[in-house]
Amino acid sequence: MRVDVVSIFPDYLTALDLSLVGKARRAGLLDLRVHDLRDWTTDRHRTVDDTPFGGGAGMVMRPDVWGHALDDVLPEGGGGHLVVPTPSGDVFTQRHAEALALEEHVVFACGRYEGIDARVAERTRAAGHRVSELSIGDYVLNGGEVAALVMIEAFGRLLPGVVGNPHSLVEESHGAAGLLEYPVYTKPPAWEGFEVPEVLLSGHHGRVERWRRDRALERTAARRPDMVAALDPQALDKVDLAVLGELGWSVRDGRLRPSAEAAPGPVAE
Repeated sequence: MRVDVVSIFPDYLTALDLSLVGKARRAGLLDLRVHDLRDWTTDRHRTVDDTPFGGGAGMVMRPDVWGHALDDVLPEGGGGHLVVPTPSGDVFTQRHAEALALEEHVVFACGRYEGIDARVAERTRAAGHRVSELSIGDYVLNGGEVAALVMIEAFGRLLPGVVGNPHSLVEESHGAAGLLEYPVYTKPPAWEGFEVPEVLLSGHHGRVERWRRDRALERTAARRPDMVAALDPQALDKVDLAVLGELGWSVRDGRLRPSAEAAPGPVAE
């Protein structure tokens, strides 16, 4: 998989040399290239922005500079995927990460100031490339670099061979089960008066699996009721439904809904 990142602060992306993403680059699992947008400027000041038409505060990144850059990094003839991190974009989720992990070539355009001239996205689509404008949350950053780091790590770890134990990707938060991950523990079993739950020391795999599932349901109900509401009741077993019932959820009209008589219970650690 090839990923290109274009930014006026390429050094910001040096974090991509670290951890699993860095190992994936060195192992050839991820062809990741970072570019300085100013390399495509033509004036001696290396200008990448100008004042906005219609007035207003701030500066807007110029379409001509971005156009030259994207012409060079996107594949000829279309078929590439341009991702523009922006607080006005669709909210990035694990589903986006899974889709991006299947791509052959993704380019990130890291905007600054008031953003990138809107014609850049229009022109890129007209050239036959897909364009996704994505946000990592309801807040504003100084630029798209942080968001690009988040997204690249999110989908990069899903590439085959990047994570040592692929099974760990199945049980984690926001995975296929649609739940938050259960609490985790390691040695020592007793620490400063706090004990590891006895079931995890039992060696009984069935009981451990059920305990983890119950804790995942409880944690999700307490912290992300929207995720519980999105679960398919047909995909849940009787014990799942009983646990959710104790937490204030019931199946009505084929959907999970909060019961009027009870509220979601606390997270069991």
